Amino acid sequence: MKTIKNMLVFAALLITTQLSAQTDKETTLKIINAQHYVFNASSAMPMANMDVNKVLSRMPGGSSSGVIQLTGSQYQLQVSKDSVEAYLPYYGRAYTATMNPDDSGIKFKSKDFKYKAEQKKKGWMITIQPKDAKDVQSLTLNVSENGYATLNVNSNNRQPISFNGTISEPKEKKK
Repeated sequence: MKTIKNMLVFAALLITTQLSAQTDKETTLKIINAQHYVFNASSAMPMANMDVNKVLSRMPGGSSSGVIQLTGSQYQLQVSKDSVEAYLPYYGRAYTATMNPDDSGIKFKSKDFKYKAEQKKKGWMITIQPKDAKDVQSLTLNVSENGYATLNVNSNNRQPISFNGTISEPKEKKK
């Protein structure tokens, strides 16, 4: 009986968490059309390969499924009309080593980029190609009507990686 009660409480928490992350269709449409939103990553999925899966299976709480939970983190992609700023982790194989340990992950600020948003049946496909980011070749963001999104990152010197998360309006900065 206690197990059933615990499962019901867990299911209620899971549903509440997912419902609070969603945005309504109008808000999603508004922020995409305004080109002013934040993608908040909740999980990362490196390109499937045996080496990465071996490492992930040895991590605490890890599995060999290839999905890394980022819950509680502040990993984001911020998009506005004049800039794109990324602060995301990277898991996978890099073909060129970085000399600066602060350069690990996907971190850049771009003021020179191509932006294309296409409306699909049940959402949008947004392609961003930064011209002044040294490693990132393209970012493809698939957004559902209720704000759930998948971000695919293609790099020049690394394997591709995908992130799941939500998009939302950016929080106003305190003055």
